[in-house]
Amino acid sequence: MSGKIVNLRQARKRKAREVEAKTGDANAARFGVSKHERKARAKETDKAIRDLDGHKRDL
Repeated sequence: MSGKIVNLRQARKRKAREVEAKTGDANAARFGVSKHERKARAKETDKAIRDLDGHKRDL
């Protein structure tokens, strides 16, 4: 019985590619938003804050 032969150089490169892909996906999720989408999201957030402040009661 013999195990599967593994080329260590290829295994190391494959692992490095997987790590880079994971990092790239995280960056795309964080920074991959278009300018239009960022402005729209900021606008929605500002409106939600204004609406919430408008419903506050003074005690």
